[in-house]
Amino acid sequence: MNRRHFLRASSAVALLGLFSRSRLFSQISATPAPASPALPAGFAALRRNVGIFTARGGTIGWLASPDALAVVDTQFPDTAATCLAGIPQRGARRIDVLVNTHHHGDHTAGNPVFRPVVEKIVAHKNAPALQRAAAARATPPALDRQVYADTLFDDTWKLELGGARSGSETLHARHFGPAHTGGDIIVLFEKANIVHMGDLVFNRIHPVIDRVGGASIANWITVLESAAKTYPADAIYIFGHGNPAPRFGVTGKRGDLLAMRDYLTALLDYTRRQIAAGKKREEIVTAQNLPGFDDYHDPRSNRLPAGLGVAYDELAITASAG
Repeated sequence: MNRRHFLRASSAVALLGLFSRSRLFSQISATPAPASPALPAGFAALRRNVGIFTARGGTIGWLASPDALAVVDTQFPDTAATCLAGIPQRGARRIDVLVNTHHHGDHTAGNPVFRPVVEKIVAHKNAPALQRAAAARATPPALDRQVYADTLFDDTWKLELGGARSGSETLHARHFGPAHTGGDIIVLFEKANIVHMGDLVFNRIHPVIDRVGGASIANWITVLESAAKTYPADAIYIFGHGNPAPRFGVTGKRGDLLAMRDYLTALLDYTRRQIAAGKKREEIVTAQNLPGFDDYHDPRSNRLPAGLGVAYDELAITASAG
């Protein structure tokens, strides 16, 4: 779908629990943003008043114009404070909207920092319950450190920001079904033609697959295919996490969504073949590399065994249901 067709279609539509600061999420740090003139460290401009902030945790997207301020995700309290202090053109202005792409702590633990200066926090309707449940499971429990979204939606959400000047923008958010979690959403900055994928894309690194939080590998594949068809071909995509290798990172193109789809497809196919060969779960999860996906390997934090375990469990349930 090209951009004009997307805008025409979208005009007809009226349109998070916590993972604590464990080693796992400390190591899933965002690739450092490229330096941008006149912006603080960690900030990078993309186009038409939209940019990214990277530090530790999921990539933050921001819109900063004379007419509007918006933020997507909040990382952790310390990095959220750095982001809030550095948002271009903010001064003492309040932020029109904060959007959480899903409930994980490396995307929502900074919510308490932003809450006093944002008008509303938007997320999928499943996100608060998932966030609360994960906070209760944390060691120690972290229920007292949560700020939840107050504006929830089921399938789609839309907000017009700014006035008639060039700084205006329209935000769309859409839930395509369970994938990385049971409450993932994709956020489109319509006029900038920038799409924030949240953790639906781990760009060339082994992903976290939160089965307890409602993940579905099979549907994640479908979600990525749907997103590739839904959003404009020339969009810039923002990813929750990216490989620090120079040719990858936390921004990319439509082809990176399909590369993530191919990885997840291979993960299920590999696990299915191992099961057919008579291997047990404990044998399958010992693999350190997925054939054909060497770029995804990071010896400092190899999440492939965990992903294989989720794939095994998902296939086992599918087989028993059939």
